[in-house]
Amino acid sequence: MTIEYYLRNASLLDGTGSPAREMDIAVSGDQIVGVEPAGSPSLRAPVATDIDCGGFTVTPGFVDVHSHDDEALVDHPGMEFKIAQGCTTVVIGNCGFSAAPSVSDPDSITTAKDTSGGSLSEFAARVDQVRPATNAMALVGHNTVRQAVMGDEQNRPPTESELAQMAQLIREAMVDGACGFSTGLVYEPGRYSSTEEVIHLAQVAAPFGGLYASHIRNEADDLLSAVREAIEVGRQAVMPVQISHHKAAGVANWGKVADSLALVDKANANGSDITLDVYPYTAGSGPMHEYFDLNNVDRELAEVTRIATCPAFRHYEGLMLTDIAAAEGRDIAEVLSGIVTAPLGKQTVCIQFHIDEADVETNICHDDMMIGSDGLPELDGKPHPRLFGTFPRFLAHYVRDRGLLDLPEAIRRITSLPSQRFGLVRRGLVAEGHFADLVAFDYERIQDLATYDHPKQEPAGMNLVMVNGQVTYQRGAHTGARGGRMLRYRSPEPLAAGVTKRGQGTLA
Repeated sequence: MTIEYYLRNASLLDGTGSPAREMDIAVSGDQIVGVEPAGSPSLRAPVATDIDCGGFTVTPGFVDVHSHDDEALVDHPGMEFKIAQGCTTVVIGNCGFSAAPSVSDPDSITTAKDTSGGSLSEFAARVDQVRPATNAMALVGHNTVRQAVMGDEQNRPPTESELAQMAQLIREAMVDGACGFSTGLVYEPGRYSSTEEVIHLAQVAAPFGGLYASHIRNEADDLLSAVREAIEVGRQAVMPVQISHHKAAGVANWGKVADSLALVDKANANGSDITLDVYPYTAGSGPMHEYFDLNNVDRELAEVTRIATCPAFRHYEGLMLTDIAAAEGRDIAEVLSGIVTAPLGKQTVCIQFHIDEADVETNICHDDMMIGSDGLPELDGKPHPRLFGTFPRFLAHYVRDRGLLDLPEAIRRITSLPSQRFGLVRRGLVAEGHFADLVAFDYERIQDLATYDHPKQEPAGMNLVMVNGQVTYQRGAHTGARGGRMLRYRSPEPLAAGVTKRGQGTLA
């Protein structure tokens, strides 16, 4: 056997939460073929490329459990903004919006723009053609299937026939290899659905072992009732629950995350299976038109809102609504309405500074918390810096500088824990027989550089990123390698075009 890459003298954190060990790692093809104490003669087979990792922490590749990179896999297959962070796998289809089944919505910033392939396997064929740099695991989105079946007439319950059609689309996606069913109950059209509708559709995914991932119905005044709803969906559908980007939005609600997490802990103690994710920032981001009623503008929210991407008014990008209103001598509600109702106005992405730093830290300290970027890959304008900086910021600020977690546990939270949760077989650990998704970084130097004013800055301190045995990033530069794959839930086999039988592999 020829060893294609030999990573010597690695300070290895293997993803289990165990302390670092000085190890050598051998890679052949797309797999790790040996992990031995540094200097072990047993790995001294012929080596094509020898990489000295002395001084670097080596870990499994990071998993972004909450991405909106569905179309980015095709439009930006280099996935530079994720690779530079050490992300080797992204979970797509979050917040109820997924690339499959495809729907035609030219104003959407979350659903597929190219409607040439309707099913998940057909979307995977598109991804296969461009060969992205990262792996991807897909959820099937409630908003997307509702749009596909009910069209624009959404503010009503579905008929029995429509509910059956939605269920069939979810079933087909699960057969094709989706890892679960996601909702975005704050967004159109999900906000028009009842809890009973959501439970009925979640029950379609449950027999496949899938999970229920939810952008819950309210993250502000009614946070606790929304968390209770997510718990109830999981209980009645008999399936695991992932609460997405857990937060308490708005000053009046700061501190509620402790109460919300207490609800989760109580439910888990009573037999539920609930985990969560958080992004390490005090600002959220998303499509602006979804957050405001133009007939009754929430002025408090408008005053903490910044324009990220605005095709209708490019000169507004990077500005707070308060600054635009002051400069133009207009009321903030008038400014907001003018942006949203303009041509392309629904494509406006905003950033909202409405989260308490203490709540972010409370979230990160919770045992069942993972990290997700929730970044929107709209590379025009000034996107939220989490698109480029989430994982280095987590490791640099919250782990190294603030000491909220020790490094082995922090690595477990972004490698093996999400791999187990989202069905990534033979990933998330550095172990013989696992896929060679590997990261090497300088723990003392790793640092997010993306800011709100200059968000498209890659981090410092990342030395090496390998995806399926291909060196994709090395010494601060992208190599151009694109070894990523669409993954099938709980199967080591990739989700490929024409695959119709769900894999039945077991988690390592």
